Amino acid sequence: MKTLAGSTDRVVVIGAGLSGLSAALYLVGAGRDVTLLERADHPGGRVGVYRGVDYEIDSGATVLTLPGLIDEALGAVGTSAAGQGLRIHRLAPAYRARFADHSTIDVFDDPDAMAAEVARACGPAEAGRYRQLRDWLGRVYGAAYGQFMDTNFDSPLDMIRVPEKRAALIDLVRLGAFGRLGPRVGRILHDRRLARLFTFQALYAGLAPTQALAVYGAIPHMDTCLGVYFPEGGMRAIPAAMAAALTAAGGTLELNTEVTGIDYAGGRARRVRTADGRAYDCDAVVLTADLGSLDVFGLPRRRPLRAAPSAVVAHGTVPAEVAAAWPVQAHHTIDFGAAWDGTFTEIATRPGRGRTMSDPSLLLTRPALTDRTLFVDRPGGRHEPLSLLAPCPNLDAAPLNWTHLGPAYLSELLGVLEGRGYRGIAEHFTVDHLDTPQTWRDQGMLAGTPFSAAHLFRQTGPFRTRNLPRTAENVVLAGCGTTPGVGVPTTLLSGKLAAHRITGAPDTRIAPVRHAIFDMPRHDPYEPTR
Repeated sequence: MKTLAGSTDRVVVIGAGLSGLSAALYLVGAGRDVTLLERADHPGGRVGVYRGVDYEIDSGATVLTLPGLIDEALGAVGTSAAGQGLRIHRLAPAYRARFADHSTIDVFDDPDAMAAEVARACGPAEAGRYRQLRDWLGRVYGAAYGQFMDTNFDSPLDMIRVPEKRAALIDLVRLGAFGRLGPRVGRILHDRRLARLFTFQALYAGLAPTQALAVYGAIPHMDTCLGVYFPEGGMRAIPAAMAAALTAAGGTLELNTEVTGIDYAGGRARRVRTADGRAYDCDAVVLTADLGSLDVFGLPRRRPLRAAPSAVVAHGTVPAEVAAAWPVQAHHTIDFGAAWDGTFTEIATRPGRGRTMSDPSLLLTRPALTDRTLFVDRPGGRHEPLSLLAPCPNLDAAPLNWTHLGPAYLSELLGVLEGRGYRGIAEHFTVDHLDTPQTWRDQGMLAGTPFSAAHLFRQTGPFRTRNLPRTAENVVLAGCGTTPGVGVPTTLLSGKLAAHRITGAPDTRIAPVRHAIFDMPRHDPYEPTR
């Protein structure tokens, strides 16, 4: 593994998202003098917070998998999630899916519970096929995790010349992991509804299930077999705990500090400049800026990238009495439209050909059903926070004027949900924040998507944007745009991998079958409303 040459005693980390926090913790744990700079007034990045008058709501990712990676990062400075007061609970079900025929299927990570649910909804024969699929997903994950996710690549040739990677590659070939995810799952499962629950995660990788490599079966494995979790206080509690651990261990965190540039000399970053006129001398830099903003820091992209689809996300509150009458009561509800392949054609298409979903599939997140402290008591009655996510094309695929389109499109989506039985959502959902591809682009995100570059073959694994840019000797990239990719667990891993480029630490790996998450409670101590 290549590491930075020269002194790396003083490290500036730009961006206090999960990747920056992870990198900073590993670096402080390795004895580096670390300063973490964040332009917002709170840590978190894409796992941040929006503040209403009398409540807070997670501004980004709401699905947490592999929470043991949080413990691992905190362990670098001698603490843990529990030690930081961070309580993380497993959701059961992880999701509740509702389909156009009004049928529902719950997703449980426990194999027996899920087999029983599949038998109920799809018949006993399909339950047997589910167990077959689960076994295959687990074997793909086991082969991919240590050698393709939790690892640094110096070259695509590492897959051949490093024995462990070569063995994993052979295993993946034997498993058919370089075929297509959708068709592979479809050959095992006969119920089309169930197949959706094990392939929609391809969208996290920026692709339709029919296009995504089957190796991305590792994502539905994490979602459906290893568990979905939620921290008390919301996802925003995770970066808050990591930031507190960092400063307690001697790291420096500067909020409200926007970085405007990096000064280079002799091909090395020498200092980091901020908008308020300060400068931070450094021996190395970890840069977590989005790929769409790298040129600001003197690191222009060398090749065009195809961006993942984007999303419209509405955050606000709804009266609890109204929401209690909805047809589904769950923390995460995936409400599928009747359309499927055509939906991905609309949103995940090539430049200039995208459009909004004509028959949308939507994600509703209601965290107060898990953590009752998140309910908001008001004079008019109790309210609960609600987030609504609708995948949509990025600005390359469809250069729409979202400033004008956004509110109208949200009204359309709420009308669709009204028609599906979510009575009162159009009238009573008070939206306090609406994110669209334009707001993502305003934050510097590639093509206006929070999901960065799509995981095409040429943009995945050793072919993804390197975390060691060739144009600066002592700058390392971290975040969802670089190795290993998009998602909460992979972003945490990217911070660790970036730190290893500086410290030269060995690539310690977590054996998937002994991951720390298996020691966590199997069921949420709060009883979700069903």
